[in-house]
Amino acid sequence: MKVDNFANRIRLRHIQCFVAVAQEQHLGKAADKLLLSQPAVSKTLHELESLVEARLVERGRFGARLTRDGQTFLTHAVSVLDALDGARRAVGADSETQHEAVYVGALPTVAPDLLPPALAEFRRARPGVGVDIQVAANAPLLDKLQAGEVDFALGRMADPKMMVGVSFELLYVEPLVVVARKGHPVLAQTGLSLNEVIQYPLIVSTKGTVPRHNTESHLQARGLKLPASCFETLSVSIARLIALQSDSLWFTPMGAVREDVDMGLLQILPVQLEGTEEPVGLLHRSDTSLGPSAKTLMTILRETAVLRRAPGTSWRLADSPR
Repeated sequence: MKVDNFANRIRLRHIQCFVAVAQEQHLGKAADKLLLSQPAVSKTLHELESLVEARLVERGRFGARLTRDGQTFLTHAVSVLDALDGARRAVGADSETQHEAVYVGALPTVAPDLLPPALAEFRRARPGVGVDIQVAANAPLLDKLQAGEVDFALGRMADPKMMVGVSFELLYVEPLVVVARKGHPVLAQTGLSLNEVIQYPLIVSTKGTVPRHNTESHLQARGLKLPASCFETLSVSIARLIALQSDSLWFTPMGAVREDVDMGLLQILPVQLEGTEEPVGLLHRSDTSLGPSAKTLMTILRETAVLRRAPGTSWRLADSPR
């Protein structure tokens, strides 16, 4: 590829089209978003691939997925659009201040623990700035981050192939716990084992998530497996209500139940789940400079994480392990 020829021939529409396809993972949906026809999007994409001399998108019956070269190109394409957007905001910045917003991605099990107190502090620091919160599992969060849909995310480390152009900053390490509602029959049992736990109805995260993988791996290492009758959900609010209103036991990251445990609504069962700890941290694109409001919110989240994990934090078990 001749650099001069590439620089002279590439147009903003090429980059906008490519990023839209990466975000939507479907040529037809990208066309709708750009108010273009699908053939026009396909033609623009072909032009871009010809210019970079590489296959960027794999098209198929089920949509469009980025190739490895596409993932690499995406980080730079998003940076170009970010830079242009930053230049637009910088011109007449005073008149645009009231429209400023921060876009945050978060795991469903992390969002209820860290975001509420952090956002309360952020509102005091930046009263005129909006915050758009997008909750998703870790893999979709990385897709959103790499496609520029969020400024940063509260998530987990992933396979290096999924972390192209993404930096991870550790906030804390979070274990898995099993919780039961106040007054649950299991609380009367002594010397509780995992084999006894899985005899009850269970609530678990959906397949493909880190908490689900850790739950299954921990049980398999002890010759056990999840029953087929589990309730599976990514929604913390739904899982919480099931646990509070039934005899179901909930396998969940600790942060998702912090407030309910502190209020005595749920209790952590004294079963050993060593080895299920997972790092939680801030994910952001390596080559993109964040705006001042996004940086402020990230700083507040770091401080909130330290306070939430400070010595003396209470995690009341239903009973001490025997």
